[in-house]
Amino acid sequence: MNMVTTEVRAVYLVKGDDASLVAQEAHGLVESLVNGGDPTLMVEEFGGPSTDDLDIGAVIDACTTPPFLVERRVVVLRDAGQLSPADAKRLVAYLDDPLPTTALVLMVGGGAVPPVLTKRVGALGDVVDTAVGRGKARTQWLATHLKGAPVRLDGPASARLAEHLGGDMGRLAGLLGSLASAYGQGSTVSLHDLEPFLGEAGSVAPWDLTDALDAGDTAKALGVLHRILGASGSHPLVVMSMLHRHFRQMLRLDGSGITSPEEAARALGLQSPFPAKKALAQSRRLGTPGIARAVLLLADADLDLRGSTGLPGELVLEVLVARLSRLVRPSRG
Repeated sequence: MNMVTTEVRAVYLVKGDDASLVAQEAHGLVESLVNGGDPTLMVEEFGGPSTDDLDIGAVIDACTTPPFLVERRVVVLRDAGQLSPADAKRLVAYLDDPLPTTALVLMVGGGAVPPVLTKRVGALGDVVDTAVGRGKARTQWLATHLKGAPVRLDGPASARLAEHLGGDMGRLAGLLGSLASAYGQGSTVSLHDLEPFLGEAGSVAPWDLTDALDAGDTAKALGVLHRILGASGSHPLVVMSMLHRHFRQMLRLDGSGITSPEEAARALGLQSPFPAKKALAQSRRLGTPGIARAVLLLADADLDLRGSTGLPGELVLEVLVARLSRLVRPSRG
C-alpha cells in the first residue's frame, strides 16, 4: 500500500483503474486518519455507484462541521470522477479555506476528476495512485506489496501468485489475509501452501480444470467446468481457449527432446518451471497418439461451439471435458 505522510492533509485523492484497489487503499487511508478513534463519530461517507443524487452541499456542510468529542472528521466522497464541473468548483472553493480539523478523501475508480479540482488537490493535499502498471512497474508494485504482507512468500510462490493474479491485483489483499489466517502472521508460505488458496474468493483457477483432466478425474473435471461457467461466468469460448493453450503446450513439447522443467519453461515462454513441469509430464503420459486425439477433439468441439450442430455451449464443453479426461486413466494403487 502507498504510505501517506504523517502530517494530516486537508484533502486526499485516491485514484486508479481498478475500483477494488482504490477501495482498499482508501480504506487503509481512512484507518490511518482515524488513528484508533471511533469511526462512527469521525467518518462520514457520501456517493456510491452513482452520484446522480449526490448533494455536494451536504458534502461541504460535513467538511465545515467541527468535530464533536473527537480530534478530527474524515469525509469520504466515493466516485469523485463523476462530479460535474460545477460541483468540482464548489469543492475547490471550500479547499481555498479548508477546516483544519477535516480530512477530505476523494475516491476515483473511474471517470476523471475535473482538472481544476485535481490541481487544487495536488497543491494542497496528497494524491495516491493505485495503478499497477505493466511490465517492470507491475513487478515492482507486487514486490512492494508482498514486502509489507502479513505472510512471506518464497520465490516459487511469489512467481505463481503473480502468474495467477495477472491483472486482477484487487484480489491480492484478500488472498494474503486468508494465508495469514491459515498459517499465522509472519509465516513463510511455499508454493505447496499457496496452491489450495488460488481458486478462492471468486473465480476458479484454470489449472483446477486442466489438473483434473490430466489426472483423468472426469467427475472433478466436470464439477470444475460447471463452476467456471457458473460462478466465474466465463464464456464457453474462453474455456475453449484455455483448453487449447493447455494441450498446445504438450504438443510443443512432444518429440522436442526436452527433459527438464527449466528447458520446458523456456520453450513455452513461462516464467515458472512449475506449470512447465506439469506440461512436460503430461506430454509424456499422453504420448503422440493421445495428444493428437486431444487436438482432434478440441477442433470438433470448437466447430460445435461456433454453430455447426446447434448444441448448447455448456453441453458441448461437458462432452469435450468428459472425453479429454478419458485420454488417461488415474493410476491404481
